[in-house]
Amino acid sequence: MKFNYQARTREGTLKIGQVEASSHEAALDVLQKAGLYVTFLQEEKKKSFWEKEIKIFQKIGRRDLVLLTRQLAILLFSQTPPVEALHTLASQIEKEDFKQKILKIASEIESGKSFSAALASFPKIFSNFYISVVKSGELSGNLPGAFSTLADYLERESEIIGKAKSALFYPSIILVTMIIMLTLMLFFVFPELEKVFAETGRELPALTNAVLKTAAFLRQFGWIVILGLLAFLFLGWRYLQTSEGRIVSDRALLNLPIVSGILKKIYLSRFSHNLCTLITSGLPIALALEISGQVVGNSVYWNIILRTRDAVRRGESISATLRRYPKEFPPIFSQMIFVGERTGRLDETLGRISDFYKKEVDLALDRLVSTLEPILIVVLGLAVVLVVLTVLLPIYQFGFG
Repeated sequence: MKFNYQARTREGTLKIGQVEASSHEAALDVLQKAGLYVTFLQEEKKKSFWEKEIKIFQKIGRRDLVLLTRQLAILLFSQTPPVEALHTLASQIEKEDFKQKILKIASEIESGKSFSAALASFPKIFSNFYISVVKSGELSGNLPGAFSTLADYLERESEIIGKAKSALFYPSIILVTMIIMLTLMLFFVFPELEKVFAETGRELPALTNAVLKTAAFLRQFGWIVILGLLAFLFLGWRYLQTSEGRIVSDRALLNLPIVSGILKKIYLSRFSHNLCTLITSGLPIALALEISGQVVGNSVYWNIILRTRDAVRRGESISATLRRYPKEFPPIFSQMIFVGERTGRLDETLGRISDFYKKEVDLALDRLVSTLEPILIVVLGLAVVLVVLTVLLPIYQFGFG
């Protein structure tokens, strides 16, 4: 059986956690032998099927992390001890899994671990970038500032992701509508048309004949096509999980028309913002480059940034290395980095670069939507015209034949 407990150590420190034992008395004995003075002990009740929360709603999202980080920054700035701050926030979290992880982090800090080391126990929630910023805050003695910086960073990332999702929402609706319309035509309209035209016994126009035969083929063998497509997507997904697959796909993305321009701006904005955050937090430039490269999200950029890190360790400047890759890092980017290095204000320059590319990303997404919408509407219109011609051409031919 599992028991939830609240207790205090001999020094008076509050501890909250869970212990397994065969009975209430056995759990109490275990805690007392550990030197704890138990103030609350209760068996964890097993939830019925209907009381259990669905896992999909328990997923820890980006918004949860943003909120936790911002609230931690506020509490730490108000001189609240980290353990107490975590317990306070855990009591307000509705997602049970997230709550237990926060309590576990508080318990590890209480047992002597540093904040960053405790966060490292949950790498799926707290990235290497996140942990590094917290660690730099611990080393500099400015932990509240580190969490405030992280909150700003996460909010900005969420804003970019939200902007991208919003930009693609309307085109997605058009695409889904077109697929639904064609599916209904395929299974309900075309079979009836075939019956009507078959009764006439006349030869159909080439277009009508081709459309009806294609529709008949898809009705009969469509499941094979779908299974083949799913198998292809699955194998492609598995390949993309390999290091070779990631490199191939990342290179391909950087060469796609229209999309590549937007992605490059996103990578440059993310890189400059991450690097700015880490340098501001006090990390050495070589280490800051390495961590920034890990979270850029493209292996091509990651390899270039690793080479830049090695060059910095040899005494070279960042701008001198980036100039060798004008396709990935435009000359204006390298020039602004050079100015930042010469003036000793690299962090400020990186912040300005990040702001510049963020605006560029916003404009590029707006342009993409303004391009996609008319294209999809035209495609939808052509599909409608195709269906209309499929019906009207035989009627016209039979009427004048």
